[in-house]
Amino acid sequence: MPGLLRLLALVLLLIPLGLGCRRPARERVLVGTVERTQVELGAPVSEQIATVAVERGQHVEPGQVLVRLDDTLARAAVARAEAAVAGARTGLVVARNDLERVRSLRSARTTSEQELDRARLAYDEARARLHEAQAELRAARKREADLTVRAPCRGVVDQLPFDPGERVPPGAVLCVLLADGDPWVRVWIPERLGSQVGPGTPARVEIDGIPGVLSGRVLDVAREPEFTPHYALTERERVSLVYETRVEIHGAPAELRPGIPARVVLEAPDPGPAAGAAEAEGG
Repeated sequence: MPGLLRLLALVLLLIPLGLGCRRPARERVLVGTVERTQVELGAPVSEQIATVAVERGQHVEPGQVLVRLDDTLARAAVARAEAAVAGARTGLVVARNDLERVRSLRSARTTSEQELDRARLAYDEARARLHEAQAELRAARKREADLTVRAPCRGVVDQLPFDPGERVPPGAVLCVLLADGDPWVRVWIPERLGSQVGPGTPARVEIDGIPGVLSGRVLDVAREPEFTPHYALTERERVSLVYETRVEIHGAPAELRPGIPARVVLEAPDPGPAAGAAEAEGG
């Protein structure tokens, strides 16, 4: 009987310790903005816009023409390159015929070895010129094709900064697409939770104007911390270091645009009594 009492006392002693090892989950409320993958398509050269083939808000498919730049000069460059290829081919045929003739003469011992070497060199040079001309033709055709800007993915046309007839500088953004796919919310995780929140952490997302609560998950967490943006957390937490984090939204409406404020609720383990005391002192 005394042994049984000692065993019961030991079990009662271990129960609080076991419960103390499990930290309850705490809801962390963060504020951020909705984002979508933006694809910016730029002008390869300074040229005039010939046509704009789409409108803002239009849904496009991969390969669909968005904007065409004036290709007059590009087509002329392609024609010159094609002529150079034709000339190089003719030169190669002549050089090949000369080499065959000199080889025949050399077999009959009516010409010297030096003449045969010169014919070989002329043939090699003609072949190299043809390869160079063909490479120039491929480059000219690529430059011509680049003047027709096509959609690289499915999405919605968000911005068309220029109108037909305008001359754009090189690198200017001709069209901005919002790629199809789930949007995400950009939030900032406090430094003390950086080791407790990672890719796959479940989340709930609330957006004004959208009824109910949307589900989501953490996509990624930045490796380097930064100072808290002024609107991201509470007044007390604005001086803290934070990690930029993306939270994917599941089942979001297709018309949800980037830039809309969103409220994200993450379930993270309780950081412990020490952190709780620090929060109480900070509050």
